[in-house]
Amino acid sequence: MAELLTKKEQKELLKIARDTIVAYVANGLIPPVETSSKGLACENGCFVTIKQKQQLRGCIGNFVSDKPLFRLVQEMAVSAATRDPRFYPMKRPDLDDFDLEISVLSPLEKITSVNQIQVGKHGLYIIKNSCRGVLLPQVAVEYGWDRETFLKHTCIKAGLPENAWQKECDIYIFSALVFGEQ
Repeated sequence: MAELLTKKEQKELLKIARDTIVAYVANGLIPPVETSSKGLACENGCFVTIKQKQQLRGCIGNFVSDKPLFRLVQEMAVSAATRDPRFYPMKRPDLDDFDLEISVLSPLEKITSVNQIQVGKHGLYIIKNSCRGVLLPQVAVEYGWDRETFLKHTCIKAGLPENAWQKECDIYIFSALVFGEQ
């Protein structure tokens, strides 16, 4: 994953996300963006995370894409700023102080054993019936979780009992290239 985007492309993607959030919150428009960067044209899934004072402020993403990465980042940036149901939509005063993190995702891989999960490398996506939960790879590291704790919290996020991962759930792993303004 590390070779997916150069440092310059990562900075460009962060700038696109920030400019998009500012423009959308300020005037309701997604600014037009063009880039000649080859890496930003890939069709990977991504998540955009917004933090204020080191606290989560919004995080929305998509595992797959049929559009260039920079366009998906714009969509996910707007969604993280205005459509994350855990938070009120960002308003102009919120634009004074926020930080961004982008996670560019590998394709999902269904696993047959939880022993395949490498904490710090893999994110989790758990599905059971209509319940779905995802946690990015960096979440387990930030909280110092082991594999079982990571699985429990992903189940809770899905609205499932914390031990649901032990029974009849589909569990997927993915890796991510994670970079941010901090």
